[in-house]
Amino acid sequence: MANDRDKRLVTESGVAARVAAIVEPVIEDLGFNLVRVRVTGTNGCTVQIMAERPDGTMSVDECETVSRAVSPVLDLEDPIDREYYLEVSSPGIDRPLVRASDFERWAGHEVKIELAVPLEGRKRFRGFLRGVENGTVAVELPDVKEGDERIVRLPLTDLGEAHLVLTDELIRESLRRGSAPAAEDADETDSEISQAEPAPRSRGPQKKTSKKE
Repeated sequence: MANDRDKRLVTESGVAARVAAIVEPVIEDLGFNLVRVRVTGTNGCTVQIMAERPDGTMSVDECETVSRAVSPVLDLEDPIDREYYLEVSSPGIDRPLVRASDFERWAGHEVKIELAVPLEGRKRFRGFLRGVENGTVAVELPDVKEGDERIVRLPLTDLGEAHLVLTDELIRESLRRGSAPAAEDADETDSEISQAEPAPRSRGPQKKTSKKE
């Protein structure tokens, strides 16, 4: 069972939540962490699953492994009431932050955070991560009025959405850690990797794709 720092704090709702509940145990059994599920209207309907290893890495081959594992389970449980495309990817460089461990791992980098519950009338914050302590994430705001607090502490339980801001420093650090796509993966990222022929389903075929962002 995941400890508190490894539990997802930002989760889905509606159909995406049903998909997440189905695929997360499968993904964890393979040794990966679920990052996010989204169901969009792209190509009619696309189920997007982001996953990664606990160290934040994810290769194209590993995306395909996850896709092959979750596809039959989704076929069996059938949470989507229409034909859809399945897309499995890494979180990418300007990744979502969904666990306390994410905020710890990327301390020092710029982040955008939107709270589900306003803090003193404010929901949106942009600044630099300064760590996690006592159930809050500390964010240093770059531009504040004289006399105002430069560091705000946002309750982890009130997070609505959070992601890293794409900067040159973040790109360099992501490449150093191996969590950014290598140059040879660039074409695969843009074109997506088809890993299976459309599978017959009662509501029509689904195309299974994997990609690394």
